[in-house]
Amino acid sequence: MALRNIVVEGAPILRKSCRPVDEVNDRIQMILDDMVDTMRDAMGVGLAAPQIGIMRRMFVAEPEPGEVYYFVNPEIISLEGEQESTEGCLSVPGMQGKVMRPEKIVIKGLDREGNEQQYTFEGFHAIVMCHEFDHLEGVLYIDKADEVYRIEE
Repeated sequence: MALRNIVVEGAPILRKSCRPVDEVNDRIQMILDDMVDTMRDAMGVGLAAPQIGIMRRMFVAEPEPGEVYYFVNPEIISLEGEQESTEGCLSVPGMQGKVMRPEKIVIKGLDREGNEQQYTFEGFHAIVMCHEFDHLEGVLYIDKADEVYRIEE
């Protein structure tokens, strides 16, 4: 496993829509594992492939310590309700913003082994999944935020 460099806002790759993953193979699994290591090293709760310079539709998330989700070619199939979240992003260091997100989502995609999976997420888990999914569409939370402000590090 290796740590990858995290791409920061201003890089064109963060503004592009990602291509689907053709096959979950050893290379894709290695990238997913590297993404988890990179996310944890940066003290994040999610990381999408374009954030490490890879234009593929996949992300990892760990909304609670030890609770890791892998999504390859994810699709959000339903959204319910609304909640306000205060978000930051590893690709937008030193900033936070207030964003409206769904309260509940249903998301499906492939797992780390290439098997189909579907989850229903609510609250913070739904926020994390929507934030990472947006990266695959070239959208950053700062595009949706009502206000963005610098935080003390």
